[in-house]
This record gives sequence, structure tokens and C-alpha cells, in this order.
Amino acid sequence: MSHILKNKTAIITGGSRGIGLAIARKLATFGANVVIASKTTEPHPNLPGTIYQAAEEINALGGNALPLVLDLRKEEQITQVVKDTVDHFGGIDILVNNASAIYLAGIEHTPAKRFDLMHQINVRGSFLMSQACIPFLKESAHGHILSLCPPIDLDAKWFDHFTAYTISKYGMSMVIKGLAQELKPYPIGVNGLWPRTTIATAAIQNLLGGDALIQQSRWPTIVADAAEQILSLPPGEVTGEFFIDEEVLRENGHTDFTSYAVNPATDLAPDLFIHL
Repeated sequence: MSHILKNKTAIITGGSRGIGLAIARKLATFGANVVIASKTTEPHPNLPGTIYQAAEEINALGGNALPLVLDLRKEEQITQVVKDTVDHFGGIDILVNNASAIYLAGIEHTPAKRFDLMHQINVRGSFLMSQACIPFLKESAHGHILSLCPPIDLDAKWFDHFTAYTISKYGMSMVIKGLAQELKPYPIGVNGLWPRTTIATAAIQNLLGGDALIQQSRWPTIVADAAEQILSLPPGEVTGEFFIDEEVLRENGHTDFTSYAVNPATDLAPDLFIHL
């Protein structure tokens, strides 16, 4: 039986590594066309993968991937990615706003350029990327927007020590709420997804807890598996919701999460914005 995602076209921002690449791989295994939209075109000394390597990997596995250069700070590149996607695949069915910038510091110690970067990528980037895709999502029979952003929780602990980052991620969440309301007349599902635990990515390795936190994390595949479940729903069925990866999988009958753990013998670290 053909999967609902077969021949659907998905743009995944920040798709060259980590969670974005895991989602791209997952959707491609079900026959979706995936656009790897990211700005990494040359190998980086501290970050794995380029858009071209990611696309080659997916295509070698039998998928259909298109690498496109995207710096979310540049509106003209957003426009070009959308145009190139439509020219190549004939339309857009799914947008995954995965690309994100992070800098965890208090207000006193957050440079303006770090504040600006997080808001340009996280809030403005997901806003403009969604805006550019809307005309094509309206034409799709399976329109979805999924952003990697948390449920909004105004508990003071989520502002202590990293206010700028929290504002930027909650900004993404508010964009999701606004889009869900605006697009209610159309069969377009607009939702957020967030991991219950930290995820083993380059950001965790290089910016947060290093190897120790990696050992307490799960692999990006858990987020990808949850994303596939959400993106396979009829688009008008659920919108304006914020999902937690583990909860999505539990609701779909998953009970053993051992294989997702980097080190099953170590206690897992909860992600930010998650109460245990």
C-alpha cells in the first residue's frame, strides 16, 4: 500500500545535519521528495555535512533529494528556494521549519549580534519561509507546516539565564499559532514539535554540554519518527498544536524507547521548556 507521503514534496530548513537531516531521511524513505535547504555548502571544521552530501546520501538510498542554498537571513534566497522547489518538483506540500540558532546566556552577557542572529533565523526566518510557501501549500491536497518549537510556558525558569533564546523560540511558536488561525479555511495542518530530551546534535556537542550531555541524549531519529507521524495526518485534522516527540510515538503504540538513547545506561537529560 502506498504511503501518504509518497511523491509529496517537503522543504526542510537546516536539513544538512542533525534533526533536519534525520527528518529528511525519514520522509524520503516513505517516498517523499525532500529539499535540503541550508547554507552549508563547504565542509565545516566543527560541523558535519553539507547540503550536497546530505542530498547525495538520501539519493544513494533511493530517495529523491534536492540541495538548495538557503541563508534564512536573506529574503531573496527564501524566494529562490521556493521557486526552485516548485520548478523542480511541481509544488510544495510540506514545510519543516527546523533551522535554528542558539546562544544560552543572560541578558547582561548576550551580544547584540547573537540576539539578532537568533531572531533573524528563528522568528523572522520561519515567518518568511512559511509566508513564501503558503500560496503553494494552499494548492496542495496534503499541506503541512511543522516547526521545531516548544509549547509556550511562561514559567520564570525558562527565562532565567537565556531570555534571548527563549524569546526567539517562543516567537517561532507564536508564528505557528498565527498561521494555524489564518490557514483554518484551508486544509493545511500547522503544528509545532519539540523533543522531550536533549538530542545528540552538533549544537549539544559544541555549544552546550559536550560529550557528557551527548551521553544523556537521544538520537535525532526520535524527532524524525514523530515528525513523520504528524506529517502523515490528514492536514485538516490537527492544527495549532505543540507536540512532544515521545508523546507522539506513545500515542501511536511505541513503548520501548531504548534504541533512541545514545547511552541506554545513562539517565536522560530533559530538553529546555520541558517539565519532568
